[in-house]
Amino acid sequence: MTNAGENNILCHHSNEAERVNQANECALQPDPGGDLIVLVGPTAVGKTSVAIELAALVGGEIVSADSMQVYRLLDVGTAKPTTEQREQAQFHLIDIADPDQQLTVSEWKARASKAIDEIRGSGKAPIVCGGTGLYIKALLYDWSLAETPADPQIRTKLVARSIEEGSQELHIELAGVDPITASRLHPNDTVRIVRALEVFYVSGIAISEYPSADKSRSARLPARQFGLMLPRQEMYDRIDSRVDHMLTAGLEQEVRELLTRGYGLDHGPLRSLGYKEMVQYVRGRLDYPQTVS
Repeated sequence: MTNAGENNILCHHSNEAERVNQANECALQPDPGGDLIVLVGPTAVGKTSVAIELAALVGGEIVSADSMQVYRLLDVGTAKPTTEQREQAQFHLIDIADPDQQLTVSEWKARASKAIDEIRGSGKAPIVCGGTGLYIKALLYDWSLAETPADPQIRTKLVARSIEEGSQELHIELAGVDPITASRLHPNDTVRIVRALEVFYVSGIAISEYPSADKSRSARLPARQFGLMLPRQEMYDRIDSRVDHMLTAGLEQEVRELLTRGYGLDHGPLRSLGYKEMVQYVRGRLDYPQTVS
């Protein structure tokens, strides 16, 4: 877990209620000007539910640090908070960009900092909930986040190759030029693989070298970070259940509507895990078993 100061707590319990109770016992009192509360953990561990409970306990509002939930129209496949959950707590930085927009880390950081200031200004406690590790690190540490280079032409060629050759081939290519980033990415994570290769081919510098060159040694924001975990098999079961829920909740229909609106694999969000496979299924390039496996 990222060390922003000394307030780091690992919560390893069997359900959200137990983890909320531990967080409450760790002196989380309503203090808008105090340490920032940060919840982190793997996909499907239950961060949103815990964040909602904490918001009720400490008088807080939730700042989403999920790089996919920022996009409008991508609801089912990103597991956004439900309508009921949004009635229980105020969420920020969800649905702030269209699928054809590229929201950079620096842009998200600026919006998150503004949201945190506004929440504190209203007398409430901000709770950052994520999600995306780079977002959390960029927020907590004093990274200047000078923009990594971009080249739309190179990106377009890499995207075309990912469709023709498969993202696994690009992942192997990335491992040859930036093994650190490749080791962190799933071979099917087309969006991040393409971005990492784009940065390398434009600059000759691995994207993994940018944060280390840009990061200061001291924490920017005092924060109490809570890492949520569950036993491995329970995590696998929860992830399987989430996938099943997405399929029954209408992921296919959501993708069909996105395609009807003109969005496709040339737009980053639809190259993410789950969406990419469903796009290929709708277009007849994958059968259903391949799509859901």
